[in-house]
This record gives sequence, C-alpha cells and structure tokens, in this order.
Amino acid sequence: MKAWLARLVLAVGLVPFVAVAGCGVQPSDAIPVGAPPSGPVAPTWKITLYLVKDGRLSTVTRRSARGPARTNALMLLAEGPTPSEQARGITTDIPRDAGPFSVAVKPGHLVVTLSTPAGELSALAVDQIVCTAALVPENPAQVTVLGAGQSIGPRECPR
Repeated sequence: MKAWLARLVLAVGLVPFVAVAGCGVQPSDAIPVGAPPSGPVAPTWKITLYLVKDGRLSTVTRRSARGPARTNALMLLAEGPTPSEQARGITTDIPRDAGPFSVAVKPGHLVVTLSTPAGELSALAVDQIVCTAALVPENPAQVTVLGAGQSIGPRECPR
C-alpha cells in the first residue's frame, strides 16, 4: 500500500510541472512594426496670464501649443481659471462673454477690442486685460480697451 501511495503523491506532484512545460510558448525573433515616430515635435510656449487671487492681480503661467500671440493669451484669459487654479483660490473678473478679443498693435500702444461693453468691466478686469496684453511677448505697452463703443485707457499695467 505504501508504494501505491508514493506513486500517487509523485504523480500529483508532477502534474503541475508537466502542464507548465507544455504551455506552447515558443521563442521568436523581433516582430517588425514599421519605422519609429519621426517629424517635428509640436512646440509649446509659456504664456503668462493675469488672473485674480484674494482680490488682487495674480500671475499664472500656462503652456500653449497655439503660440504666445496676444489674442491667444487673451482667449485663455477669457476662459478663466482652470479647475486646478480654482482649487488654489484663483478667480477672474472678466465675464465669459467678453471674448473673442481682437488686438491692434501700434508702436508702444495696443488696442484690445472686446465683445462686451468696456464700461461694464470692473477696474480689476481691465487690469487683467491690460497686463496680459501688454506682457505678450514681453514687450510692455500702453493698452486701450474698447467694447461696444466704449473706451478705457490708454493704461499701463499697475504691476
């Protein structure tokens, strides 16, 4: 009886080894899948926006693939703070319907035209627009804000 039990234990113990050895996975060469990625990498730019924290101007830096153009910066400004910026207490005084913006560039002077009446903007919202527009591309200028026939400025960023 002991011999029979020993054979049974040996058979039960060998079953997993036989199953693993016969799994059928065979070695192979590398499988070609084509050329590696190539071409230019889309550039990103750092854009500084002036938003609001604790009732005062606060700078926020974002990355954008659309370039550092003033209209791009003002478009991002009109979108308001991102969820992560909001979590840090960042807000905006600019109404959502203020955009789209257009910008006319003159030597040492910018004219930013809004889609809403300029006279309805708070002083802080005007400062946000003036500072954001004057900073891009790091060439400070005086800014006039126009909207619905109303004009504010020319003003400089109060930094």
